[in-house]
Amino acid sequence: MTYTPKSSPPPPGPGLPVLPAVPAQAAPPARPPDNTPAPSAPPAGPRRTAFAEGLDQLRAAATTEPGRLRIIGALLALLVIGFGAVASWQMTGRAAAADDVLTRSQPLSSDAADIYRSLADANTAASSGFLAGGQESSTTRDRYERDIRTAAEKLVNAAANADPDSPSTATIAKLNRLLPEYKGLVERARTYNRQGFPVGGAYLRYANEKMQQQMLPAAEDLYKKENQRLSADYAAATPYPWAAIALGIAALAALAWAQHRNYQRTNRVLNHGLVAATATATVVLLWLVVGHTVARAGLDDSYDHGVRSLNVLHDARIASLKARGNENLTLVARGAETKKVGEETYDAYDYDFGTDIKALAAHLAAAEKLADDSSGERPVTAAVGNMTEWKKRHTAAREQDENGNYQQALDKVIGTKGATGECFDSVDDNLRTALAHEETEFRRAAGDGRDALTGMPAGAAVLAVLGAAGAVLGIGRRLSEYR
Repeated sequence: MTYTPKSSPPPPGPGLPVLPAVPAQAAPPARPPDNTPAPSAPPAGPRRTAFAEGLDQLRAAATTEPGRLRIIGALLALLVIGFGAVASWQMTGRAAAADDVLTRSQPLSSDAADIYRSLADANTAASSGFLAGGQESSTTRDRYERDIRTAAEKLVNAAANADPDSPSTATIAKLNRLLPEYKGLVERARTYNRQGFPVGGAYLRYANEKMQQQMLPAAEDLYKKENQRLSADYAAATPYPWAAIALGIAALAALAWAQHRNYQRTNRVLNHGLVAATATATVVLLWLVVGHTVARAGLDDSYDHGVRSLNVLHDARIASLKARGNENLTLVARGAETKKVGEETYDAYDYDFGTDIKALAAHLAAAEKLADDSSGERPVTAAVGNMTEWKKRHTAAREQDENGNYQQALDKVIGTKGATGECFDSVDDNLRTALAHEETEFRRAAGDGRDALTGMPAGAAVLAVLGAAGAVLGIGRRLSEYR
């Protein structure tokens, strides 16, 4: 017989833990059909940019004194460095322009004037030699050859210094093409003249026409272009560097504010780093203002008492050469060329001579006013006296020619004594002396102006770096007190 065992009581000891009752769980949601899309997650917010995060960090740093000091130090350093960079950049351009005025544009302007003068003088020498016929002196021949050679050399120099795509290059190429053509016409005129053929005069007039209508206008155009480049260099060298000056004043104001702030918080009168930065910024600003003022004064003086006088004297010399050439051609043409003005008919070359003499008188009067010392005024005054005598002798020569005394008129123009040629040579020599004096005056004044800018770009940059370092060290000294 089988009995069901009876349970015995649990042994003594700690009772077993009773698990809490688990509430009933909801049934899991039914899985959607395969063709139903799963619900999407909620969209995340826009990602913050590095600039925004940096701005937040900057705002957080600005709430503490060390953070504010770091920001102030960075801004002071950037301001001083910016001041030095702009000052160096602006003064580099002005120093380069001042150097171009002295060593490039003005010498090229003088070369262009010499090209014109050499061509005009060669034309005058050719007509003088033609009038002498078979008795042409070696002096006249050498003068013609020297003028042609000088014009060719100056053209080579101008071509070497002109920009390849500039208008001056085309003008120089034109003159280089016309110069041998003109020289060939003059040689033909001389050959036929020595053989006694009247066609020699026609060749000389044709050569003169080529010179007057093509070569001299081209040379004058080159002279004007070089003068424009000279004016552009002056315009680039003389303006004040206002941007650098404004930044310098702003940097000094910021440094002064930083030191005042430091004094209010620490009762310390001086911060060595900030004082050093202020000193360097002050030196740069004073150097910038004073140095440029001195340079500007020198350049202005070189223009007022150098370039202006040189331009007037060059114009006077050119007018005298034109007058001499037309005076000679009056006798070469013998009335073959006429010009009608109003109801009157004049010898074309003699009428142009009168126009040129009037221009010479006007240029000499202007040169006398511009002369600022006796050394510059003396040769101009002498040239005025020579011109007055020239006009008297020319009038006497014209009277002889109009009366049919051709040989007497010729002697009064190209003779060895008492001729108009002596007056022309004296005018030319005095103008050459005046030009040499004004050239020296220009170089002295322009050199002083250029030298006042020497070293300023590099010096401003170096001092600005030192000033920025001083500002950073000065702020760093304050920051060390918080560590």
